[in-house]
Amino acid sequence: MSDAIPFLKPRADVLARRAQIVADLTDLLPPECLVHEARELVPFETDAFVSYRRLPLAVALPRTTAEVSAVMRYCHRYGIPVVPRGAGTSLSGGAIPQEDAVVLGLSKMNGILEIDLANRVAVVQAGVTNLNISESVSADGFFYAPDPSSQLACTIGGNIGMNSGGAHCLKYGVTTNNLLGVKMVLVDGTVIELGGKALDAAGYDLLGLVCGHEGQLGIVTEATVRLIAKPEGARPVLFGFEASEEAGACVADVIAAGIIPVAIEFMDKPAIEICEAFAHAGYPLDVGALLIVEVEGSEAEMDATLRDIVEIARRHGVKTVRECQSATEAALIWKGRKSAFGATGRIADYICMDGTVPLSQLSHVLKRTAEIVDHYGLRVANVFHAGDGNMHPLILFNANDPEDAARAEAAGNDILKLCVDAGGCLTGEHGVGIEKRDLMRHQYSEADLAQQMAVRAAFDPGWILNPSKVFPLEGRPAA
Repeated sequence: MSDAIPFLKPRADVLARRAQIVADLTDLLPPECLVHEARELVPFETDAFVSYRRLPLAVALPRTTAEVSAVMRYCHRYGIPVVPRGAGTSLSGGAIPQEDAVVLGLSKMNGILEIDLANRVAVVQAGVTNLNISESVSADGFFYAPDPSSQLACTIGGNIGMNSGGAHCLKYGVTTNNLLGVKMVLVDGTVIELGGKALDAAGYDLLGLVCGHEGQLGIVTEATVRLIAKPEGARPVLFGFEASEEAGACVADVIAAGIIPVAIEFMDKPAIEICEAFAHAGYPLDVGALLIVEVEGSEAEMDATLRDIVEIARRHGVKTVRECQSATEAALIWKGRKSAFGATGRIADYICMDGTVPLSQLSHVLKRTAEIVDHYGLRVANVFHAGDGNMHPLILFNANDPEDAARAEAAGNDILKLCVDAGGCLTGEHGVGIEKRDLMRHQYSEADLAQQMAVRAAFDPGWILNPSKVFPLEGRPAA
């Protein structure tokens, strides 16, 4: 395990009371909703950012908002840190606990409470998986738009915590654009509701503040989300280019022309080869970069949009244009893209970065990313949401070699700094967690950080909610 990123020192008074805390939680929750034996805690010691791990004090798995409230009220009373957890798919270490913390997992709160097609909304518990929402309304001709690659496993509560995106968010927006309301338990156990089925709510936009809060403002237990009618038709098309810079420039020009496809996904040559070997999706192997561009609408609308995109692509030397010919082929194209992270894990350990850049800087950042990774003697595979500049370079390394792991983390930090320096930001959808916490000063001034921490402290004065995450450990206000 790497120790490069520090955690807060565990609270000695909490550690000393562990047996009593477990006994008290046993009184608040049924036996099947509490995990406290050391062996059973191991699955909760890390998330998808597996370089770091800590065994929590205990794991609470409540089934209702009332049980979440009871646990939060107790932990608040005794100053016990709480780490919220959805499915544990966080790539930034957002759900990694520490020794004095109670992990509050929402996996048992996985019910779809209401489907309201008249108002085009669904009300779901926070532990419902992203894909389950779309599957529950598919037969009625609707879907839930944000679609992270981990949508089969990730939960709506985690998506809200990180403001997750996905391939089809270029047109339909990320989680914050599809979230209408939440039920949330505050740090002292108070239950509040923000927003609802209406398209807008009166007063301050607290819902916008909550979406992306990384579990530091409260525990979301229910969500009201927007449902979208399925389009008349959809067609993914593969565009192959000689080099990544040409593909990046094409993306920038497509968006600059006012053309908004449903999705524009990018793969460089290493990513193409990795994904094709896994999914056999029919990706061209004789190109240096690939764009998956999906358009939707009537046949005439799709044809017209594609003509405009092909014309732009030709100006950037496109080598291959391959239109999907069947639903099976379309499914394979997207299987390859959505399997990219898992497929890469078959050939090497990797760190998945998550920086966002202006589209005008995409070609420059791609070139510099390759130079940075080469400087550290490592390899990189790029696969990301090109339409909104949300980059996901996968830095390949050997996790069993501490020096190799340190080089990978250093390369990742340099890439994130590059994104900020190019006019972008540290994260597009994975969150800050522990991974980017100490880079926050590269993006924000001390005054900016102080204001953000003041907002956080207004919700949680004792800093017990996900306390080691998001903000640099030095310079925090005293709890």
